[in-house]
Amino acid sequence: MLANACELYRDPGFIGQPATAVTSLAFVIAGLAVVARRPHGAPTVTYGLLVVAVGAGSLVAHGPNPSWQAYAHDLPIATLLAYIAVDAASDRFCRRLSPGWWLVVPVVMIPAVAAGPTTSTIAQAILAAVAVGVGLERARVRPQLRRTTIVAVLLLASGALLGTIGDRTSICRPSSVLQGHALWHVLAAAGLWRLASTLSVPGCLSGNHPRRSSGCPSARRDHCAVGRPSVRMMSRVRRSQR
Repeated sequence: MLANACELYRDPGFIGQPATAVTSLAFVIAGLAVVARRPHGAPTVTYGLLVVAVGAGSLVAHGPNPSWQAYAHDLPIATLLAYIAVDAASDRFCRRLSPGWWLVVPVVMIPAVAAGPTTSTIAQAILAAVAVGVGLERARVRPQLRRTTIVAVLLLASGALLGTIGDRTSICRPSSVLQGHALWHVLAAAGLWRLASTLSVPGCLSGNHPRRSSGCPSARRDHCAVGRPSVRMMSRVRRSQR
């Protein structure tokens, strides 16, 4: 049995934990669906491929379960969470953040994974909290993203809750076909698929930020002040009226 799932590991075999291994493919399907849609170009394709990587890593962990399964399982999850957080922060704070902000995460996570499941889980929990927090903050100032973001977060949260209850409470049944961790896979994949439509949406950086949004804190950025006169423009008007 893997440390992070209730289901009994049937060794040997390519599909060690049938329910959780098969439902890992939900991430692959969700990621490919995002890539096929490509509503916003390369950034969304990158996101879709990261979701696919999460599914592949989960299949490795719950399937053949080799000695390096923790790296295959944890690194894609951490990288995806960092990507989501960076995308949301870039839009929310009107700064085009370098890919280095999320590309460095898998490198930093290597020693965390090596230190053991507790350390890796804590690191992933922190990344998840940051990603959800920044995403909700962006949704607060971008009303058109609010509903989609909330639905995605609810799917992810309910999946995490069901997975935790099914894996770490007395209702855990190692030999059962119904597994909380498998439900987590399906709901999380659905949440990530739903979230894709909020990523890299033309906003502050493209000059289409909503008028009522407070997402562009600096009035000095003319391209972030759509629908209202900039400080520079107001100064010119005052000088012309003198």
